[in-house]
Amino acid sequence: MPLLIALSLIGAVALWLAAAPWITRWRRARLRRRPFPEAWREILRRRVPYFRQMPADLQLQLKAHLQVFLAEKRFVGCGGLVVTEEMRVSIAAQACLLQLNRNADYFPGMSQILVYPQAFVVERQQSNAIGLHHEERQVLAGESWSQGQVILSWHDAQEGAANPTDGRNVVIHEFAHQLDQEFGHANGAPLLRSRADYERWSTVLGSEFQRLQAQAARGEPTLLNHYGATEPAEFFAVASEAFFEQATQLAHEHPALYAELSRFYGLNPLSWQ
Repeated sequence: MPLLIALSLIGAVALWLAAAPWITRWRRARLRRRPFPEAWREILRRRVPYFRQMPADLQLQLKAHLQVFLAEKRFVGCGGLVVTEEMRVSIAAQACLLQLNRNADYFPGMSQILVYPQAFVVERQQSNAIGLHHEERQVLAGESWSQGQVILSWHDAQEGAANPTDGRNVVIHEFAHQLDQEFGHANGAPLLRSRADYERWSTVLGSEFQRLQAQAARGEPTLLNHYGATEPAEFFAVASEAFFEQATQLAHEHPALYAELSRFYGLNPLSWQ
């Protein structure tokens, strides 16, 4: 009898595992078919300038992705902040830009967005040249954790969306990290389709990363934020900000990088401008 019970449990678990992806697809399809709330449409018009620039088919995609994202992800106010519908919709819309024209899986490793009113302080253990450890306080506008959380400053998220051409968007930056972290530690190489794609990605982004490092060391003004020179993961996130917000300049100054990001995201923001 215990053996029969064990076999039944194993069978039930196997059946659930086999059915889970289908159930997820079915549930998400239902969410996308729901009428889009007029209040959300108004928030998009006021808070997300990208939405007004995009062609109609991408606008429809973005609205459908919002239906799923907001149903699946939990927003948590921190530092006394009460999260409003306007905050949820505007942050989600910026995050879902990264899901357009792709096989959207809605950042599967991420379940919570923690929102602070302003930039927040974190304390980190740092080591000096001789191995001594010390606490270091950092003031951040955003952070992406591989344990399933993105942390954002609402003030900075608003500013990032309000100016869609300055190449600075904390939501795009942190959710680019989430794409990078889907299968482990962020290293600047998100999931690609083939070995050839990885080889080309490594060649192009590796060369561009070294170029930015050299420019930053010389103190040269650059289109890409010098923060992207700190490590490959930050370079991918910074380049993603420029791709969505400064497509014309990026395509002109860094054509190979623009082409690589366009291939990865399945988008051509040049056509939105």
